[in-house]
Amino acid sequence: MAASMLRFCSPVGRRVISGLSTSRLQVGLWIGAGSRYENQRNNGTAHFLEHMAFKGTKKRSQLDLELEIENMGAHLNAYTSREQTVYYAKAFSKDLPRAVEILADIIQNSTLGEAEIERERGVILREMQEVETNLQEVVFDYLHATAYHSTALGRTILGPTENIKSINRNDLVEYITMHYKGPRIVLAAAGGVSHEELHNLAKHHFGNLPAIFDGETLPACTFAGSEIRVRDDKMPLAHIAISVEAVGWSHPDTIPLMVANTLIGNWDRSFGGGVNLSSKLAQITCHGNLCHSFQSFNTCYTDTGLWGLYMVCEPNTVEDMMHFVQREWIRLCTSVTESEVARAKNLLKTNMLLQLDGSTPICEDIGRQMLCYNRRIPLPELEARIDLIDAQTIRDVCTKYIYDKSPAVAAVGPIGQLPEYDKIRSGMYWLRQ
Repeated sequence: MAASMLRFCSPVGRRVISGLSTSRLQVGLWIGAGSRYENQRNNGTAHFLEHMAFKGTKKRSQLDLELEIENMGAHLNAYTSREQTVYYAKAFSKDLPRAVEILADIIQNSTLGEAEIERERGVILREMQEVETNLQEVVFDYLHATAYHSTALGRTILGPTENIKSINRNDLVEYITMHYKGPRIVLAAAGGVSHEELHNLAKHHFGNLPAIFDGETLPACTFAGSEIRVRDDKMPLAHIAISVEAVGWSHPDTIPLMVANTLIGNWDRSFGGGVNLSSKLAQITCHGNLCHSFQSFNTCYTDTGLWGLYMVCEPNTVEDMMHFVQREWIRLCTSVTESEVARAKNLLKTNMLLQLDGSTPICEDIGRQMLCYNRRIPLPELEARIDLIDAQTIRDVCTKYIYDKSPAVAAVGPIGQLPEYDKIRSGMYWLRQ
């Protein structure tokens, strides 16, 4: 391919971000391909492929790869999401050429041996059993399943058990051939890295990646207000998520929804409490002992998103907690104040800066933003966009996405007191006094 088809990016100009160690770095490949690009038959392939990446290449056996990484004092890992797959290495700055070469070897020359496939099949099946014990993961998978019913975003990243048992080498090769192409890959690095060196390494090691990209459109994923309930009265706590449809990364309303998400905030019992908690919902929750914890979320995809709240409650407080959550949502639409918004904006900017502490989160930020926006948005630009938001903006945007909208609800555990869906739906425009 033409070298310019692969995007490569280091933090700034030609050297490093001030404050980052110049002796260590993180470098990785962000690929615009995840479980959303699968169909019902091959769901789970992207994650399966991630497992196979470190099992040997045409040049290195699995043992050779492990010894090389260990002798470098490096760390190699990967993860899969619904829209992205990431392979990354943490290493000493002097080992950047070797780290990039290893990453290139992994995604272009993996042997995908039959014996290794069978071994990893068992590993993934055990991983699926472990995920079933993480109730937050379970609830969010259910939330996607009901919100995006029968679409690609509604399927899990790991895939169903029957698929894991049947995925074969041809499925893995087909996925690589279809999706691992230059225009969909970002090579990003942060720490002690020279941009010019990274540029040259990208041209050298990824020059043979296919440059032809047919502009495959994302599978359409339509949001639907609906619910999934899994009642189990033997469980001690109810785990519930409620969400409305939000917007994709590039939508103008993303920033106001981030501020609204910060206004709702998060809380758990370890925080203590008081009238000075930044979140009104946290004040109410703490005073009324309504839940063990809650956290608001704003999950963005390319063209859609989920904006909502996840909570963990005692069985007898579920109904009241749901009432106050919805009351706070409606308050954002109708009567949020300038002082609240100002505090939320400052908190959001602080959190954004805290999340960029070190080469690992900075590299992650570069790779993700390059895939989502085709550029890295400078922090001053983000701060300026946040500063433009006022209380009226929040009221208008929240009314647009929350008021009188049908939510998606996922609930697991002793949820006998969770109101019926029609009552939850009515709470999106009317609340009891």
